[in-house]
Amino acid sequence: MAVLNDLKGFVKTPVALGTILRCHIVRNNKGMDRNIYPKYFLSLEESGSGSGKILLMTARKRKRSTTSNYLISVDPADLSRRGNSCVGKVRSNLLGTQFVIYDSGNSPKKFNFTSLGVDLWNYRHELGLVIYDSNVLGFRGPRKMKIVIPRMLNESERYECRPDVDEDTLIELNKRGSPNTLVEMRNKSPIWNMESQSYVLDFMGRVKQASVKNFQIIHEDKPDYVTLQFGRIDDDNFTMDIRFPLCPLQAFATALTSFDKKIACE
Repeated sequence: MAVLNDLKGFVKTPVALGTILRCHIVRNNKGMDRNIYPKYFLSLEESGSGSGKILLMTARKRKRSTTSNYLISVDPADLSRRGNSCVGKVRSNLLGTQFVIYDSGNSPKKFNFTSLGVDLWNYRHELGLVIYDSNVLGFRGPRKMKIVIPRMLNESERYECRPDVDEDTLIELNKRGSPNTLVEMRNKSPIWNMESQSYVLDFMGRVKQASVKNFQIIHEDKPDYVTLQFGRIDDDNFTMDIRFPLCPLQAFATALTSFDKKIACE
């Protein structure tokens, strides 16, 4: 299959207009420390069958990090930060309310600019920002989240966010408001269902269990166009459907933020 010929390129490429990538996520939290540092496996469902036979990416929560930090790889046997199969990372703030999605490039803060031969252009790209509303009063109810991504220049290329100073990061651009370079999307508000006594969304049969982790992402100008939906089938199985302008890496990273424990949101 063509996907396998260039897996790293495929997961970074926006989903084609008019198509939906139907995916399956398996969470592996079995073992000595997997309950704290689980692994996640994202597969592409062949012909929408749900068989999940084409493994696209694997992610794991990294140890010895001051904040939640996930590494994403196209090879389940190579989950090294410096490995050739690494395609992205996700890092949260201390409260777990804000997550930045990166590609596999290096942080400019780690460059030694006095060294000869250093690739000064290998700065990491910032691919997305996921922000959860705080729930400091502890009210029970659905999460509220916002996704900010670089704006698309055409059907296959996006605005390049490759900051070498803090003022140019997605976090700061979002604070200032940058509609010419960024696209902002939000989760669709669920409706309270009296019969099930829970908040529900119409996942078109793709989701089987209610969960605070379930979400659908829309743009305010197109509330019926679901860019990304994610939801639970059972304890460790989830579906994820992706549409333009997101790429599989952005979508998978966003789903990982939903798995993460959020001190100020729950």
